[in-house]
Amino acid sequence: MIRFFWPLLLAAMASAGDLSYELAGYITPAGRASVTLFGATSPFTISSLTNDEGAFEFHQLEPGTYSVAVFFPDRGEARRTLEVGPSTADSRHRVTVTLEFQDADFSLADALHRHTVTTRQLAVPEKAMRDYEDARQALARRDVESAVRSLEQAVEIAPQFADAWNELGTIAYQTQKFDRAEQCFREALQLDPRAYEPLVNLGGVLVTLNRPDEALSYNIYAVLIRPNDALAQSQLGLSYFEARNYGLALKHLEAARRLDPAHFSHPQLTMAEIHLQRGDRRAAADDLEDFLKYHPDWPTAAKMREKIVQFRQ
Repeated sequence: MIRFFWPLLLAAMASAGDLSYELAGYITPAGRASVTLFGATSPFTISSLTNDEGAFEFHQLEPGTYSVAVFFPDRGEARRTLEVGPSTADSRHRVTVTLEFQDADFSLADALHRHTVTTRQLAVPEKAMRDYEDARQALARRDVESAVRSLEQAVEIAPQFADAWNELGTIAYQTQKFDRAEQCFREALQLDPRAYEPLVNLGGVLVTLNRPDEALSYNIYAVLIRPNDALAQSQLGLSYFEARNYGLALKHLEAARRLDPAHFSHPQLTMAEIHLQRGDRRAAADDLEDFLKYHPDWPTAAKMREKIVQFRQ
């Protein structure tokens, strides 16, 4: 499972030195599922399985923002964002979370498409598949150079390998090579027009490249396909923000915040800017307060709290 991570701000979390953290998670309703942890602002992917009680663990994590993808074969996939860092961990540097899901949180159609072997995928040589798996293992070690090298070998052997192109685009975006990211996402989408990942990814990189008119069409389509995807809603909200359609921007940013309050695209920050432009300082303070509730280790948290006090006066 590959995912494009598009943060509104490419700022890192406050440094916590060389500390590493453990993540102990529980899924409700409980059951056996595949769990994948993605880095939100840097290339990283690692997967595990839950036990019968829905418990899973990840070890030696760097502090930062992560997206958790939970996949049940009979229900589909759902995602949540979480923070790993000093304010969310206990004295043993262990972060404990319970991820509560409803049926509406899962997307079955896209998950089935991603897990269905197409004729084009059957034509991918075994060597290219090995390179792809090598890349995933390199990302788990945060060895980005090796991951890129393996993926480039994979698409050289199998130019039709859409998943590998999408992964290359994801890494390119997270390392701020935006033109290369666009190229890779377009290649993946051309190879597999039904794939959701490169669609929403392309919408995100076009926003970053300041091409709002192009971005709007892709992000509208992504929301139509996956209305319960916080990333798609947030990107559409930002597209409308760039177009100065603040009413629709707030609608979709609020939808993203409701679906995933800690989402790595930080919809509350854009909402606060809209409210300030409209002169509603109290609403902006509410937005910033809600943001800090989920991102307590944000680098400018102290200044943000000062602004909240000012806005409420």
